[in-house]
Amino acid sequence: MVKEMGYYDLLGVKPSASETELKKAYRKLALKYHPDKNPDDPEKFKLISQAYEVLSDAKKRKIYDEGGEQALKEGSGGGPHNPMDIFDMFFGTHSRTHERRCKDVIHQLGVTLEEMYNGSLRKLALKKNVVCDKCEGRGGKKGAVETCNACKGTGVQVHIRPIGPGMVQQMRTGCGECQGQGEKINPKDRCKQCLGKKIIKNTKILEVHIDKGMKDGQKITFHGEGDQEPGLEPGDIIILLEEKPHKTFKRKGRDLVTELRIELVEALCGFKRIIKTLDDRELVITSHEGDVIKHDDIKVVHNEGMPTYRSPFDKGRLIIHFTVNFPQTGQIPAEAIPKLEAILPERPEYMVGDDAMEVNLTDYDPQRHHGQGRYGNAYDEDEDDYHGGRGGGVQCQTQ
Repeated sequence: MVKEMGYYDLLGVKPSASETELKKAYRKLALKYHPDKNPDDPEKFKLISQAYEVLSDAKKRKIYDEGGEQALKEGSGGGPHNPMDIFDMFFGTHSRTHERRCKDVIHQLGVTLEEMYNGSLRKLALKKNVVCDKCEGRGGKKGAVETCNACKGTGVQVHIRPIGPGMVQQMRTGCGECQGQGEKINPKDRCKQCLGKKIIKNTKILEVHIDKGMKDGQKITFHGEGDQEPGLEPGDIIILLEEKPHKTFKRKGRDLVTELRIELVEALCGFKRIIKTLDDRELVITSHEGDVIKHDDIKVVHNEGMPTYRSPFDKGRLIIHFTVNFPQTGQIPAEAIPKLEAILPERPEYMVGDDAMEVNLTDYDPQRHHGQGRYGNAYDEDEDDYHGGRGGGVQCQTQ
């Protein structure tokens, strides 16, 4: 049990979430609510980053689970980090604040397990900012650009207002005269293509090579292919792979896991089944006579898992989890029971005391015992009848 669920709810995960589940949840939400995409709601991005920062740290997560956010403030020391720093560390980018280059553009690309197994080539059409070729990034005719008098070319205006006796508040805002550019262009001299903005939108076709063995969350970087601005180096385009769920296989590192449901007769007497691989080959899975497959058994086929990245001929394992279908009540004829008893191992015999009481087995109803643990607690529900019916028992006083 955890004291508070706030951080878990923000990331949309359960308190039992693994490190991988936390990373996947943060990655999806951080890209969705990044200030570049959602400038009107920067607080959401901060909260998501704060939740991930705490839950991804084992020590901080333990403090939060046991005492909530208050215990975290008292015990961890210091407030949360800059959310952009967390984002940069997670995605392997780094801040451009002190560099003369544009920000990187991160694009999430959903890929199938087949594409990661066989390799694939995807073409993406992405819109980006490029320096206007007509005015060469000046925004207008040569010599038409003037320094903004309102902000003296800084792009920022400083406002001072009194807030009390002998006290003033200094506020910095983007210059409204030049929209924070630090310079102005006479409307009649503006470039007709970019309308004085110096940049225009352009569509870039990228060829994304998905190599065999690539993983969920892996990055493919196109250096210098990101947005452009006059006087700055272009940023990068980073393609982030997101593995789509597969109907047959589940990936665990280099291994592929699949479920195989067999009948009881197959489990006891042997079988042949076909499993279709991700590259459309057919594997014949054989259980010979005398080899008994038990319910929940796990078997392995070596070298039929996922290829290793940059070493595609080295593959992991195909792991098969068996589920045995047992006959339903009434499916076995009464006259067949003696024959089964003669074939199967002898049933054990137990001594039954004279004072032993015979009881009846009934089917478990998960709806009736919903929310009462794995097997429920029938005792709790029957307690109402014992105390005089539903609603008639003694209730604890609440305040």
